[in-house]
Amino acid sequence: MTPSLHIIGGGLAGSEAAWQAAQFGVPVILHEMRGVRGTDAHKTDGLAELVCSNSFRSDDATSNAVGVLHAEMRLADSLIMACGDRHQVPAGSALAVDRDGFSAAVTEALENHPLVTILREEVTGLPPAHWGQTIIATGPLTAPALADAIARQTGQDSLAFFDAIAPIVHFDTIDLDKAWFQSRYDKAGPQRGGMAGTGKDYINCPMDEAQYNAFVDALLAAEKTEFKEWENVPYFDGCLPVEVMAERGRETLRHGPMKPMGLTNAHQPEVKPHAVVQLRQDNALGTLYNMVGFQTKMKYGEQTRILRMIPGLEEAEFARLGGIHRNTYLNSPKLLDERLRLRGREDIRFAGQITGCEGYIESASIGILAARFAAAELIGLKIAPPPITTAMGALLHHITTGHVSYDEDGTSNERGKRSFQPMNVNFGLFPPLDDGALKKPEGVRRWRGKEKQLAKKQLYAERALADFAAWIGDQQALQAAE
Repeated sequence: MTPSLHIIGGGLAGSEAAWQAAQFGVPVILHEMRGVRGTDAHKTDGLAELVCSNSFRSDDATSNAVGVLHAEMRLADSLIMACGDRHQVPAGSALAVDRDGFSAAVTEALENHPLVTILREEVTGLPPAHWGQTIIATGPLTAPALADAIARQTGQDSLAFFDAIAPIVHFDTIDLDKAWFQSRYDKAGPQRGGMAGTGKDYINCPMDEAQYNAFVDALLAAEKTEFKEWENVPYFDGCLPVEVMAERGRETLRHGPMKPMGLTNAHQPEVKPHAVVQLRQDNALGTLYNMVGFQTKMKYGEQTRILRMIPGLEEAEFARLGGIHRNTYLNSPKLLDERLRLRGREDIRFAGQITGCEGYIESASIGILAARFAAAELIGLKIAPPPITTAMGALLHHITTGHVSYDEDGTSNERGKRSFQPMNVNFGLFPPLDDGALKKPEGVRRWRGKEKQLAKKQLYAERALADFAAWIGDQQALQAAE
């Protein structure tokens, strides 16, 4: 008889994981505390309750990374996508759902599955060894007792409870005719974790005095979001929002994250910048750069408008916008292996937002992977992680190995430092296209930037879906042979 898989947490990731494992033929015990104990954000005891938006975002699988992830999940027989499709409400090209109908459908499907047992109870510590394979999918509001147990097992700095996020920019949308590569004072930094600085480790965007003052004025006037009561998030001096720094004095930013010292504009070396915005590499592929010290509570529309005032970022596309909120997530690159197992306790896997992904769909997709890895192990199979060229593979790679961390002085280090931050799926997490894959259409004399970007996204999408279909096909062949 196949041993049971225990899953802690009945949100989107836990619910999806339970479905996936049960479809593999593995008995599942799903532990969900709502019904016994509530949270500050949930309103019901339904499984997969949507606590914020009712949108799963873009459903365009031809040129949008989120849409590609939707398509991959459908190929993987996703319960979350099936129930979302069944309870869709009008939302243009996005997939939005009737939140009550959606949650009820997920709950009903799992309650009626012959291999799924739902236990309404709070798990206050790490699962005991006799449970065997376990997935923890308790989300960004993990109950304090369980969070404390995880911290004791992994080290007190392994969990973040305060999420200060700076915007992240797609590298190929930065105008390097205005920006340039240089480390402050050309400092190369020491060799760390196989990486060494070059003296040109940052992208620098210069401002003259008029541009700087206009930027500060825009920050002061921008619409900001407010903390929810249950978040109770303090500001720390080490990660103040840029707009709060601007409120403390017009020159504060120029003596903080925007200081121009030690930098020479490669395009105009005779002109000293009044202020400089720095970006540094955020992922191992070099496709994403984060804005150093630019955590913010500005509303998303305001962020896009104001950040594009920065010279070199006028046409920037953002893989993630900034924010500050209450969040519980692991330092996953340090703690989890490529199959989402906890180093030192390989009977425990993590899934969902607690791993450091953002978004409903991203959380559910990591639930798919954790469940398939665990279920395969329980029935004696071993499946490879999905290729990094797929949406799920790219997200998994970012969570477990793809993030670049930095010491306080800005030099790169081994993956143990606490700079890993949650991320939505985006094409910046995908490996670059093969040389020659992107070709200008015949008859087109001038290939404009937006048209070229669209063509590139379409190629990413085609490659991802072909590779994911092959990955799923390989698993089906293994199961059939077994």
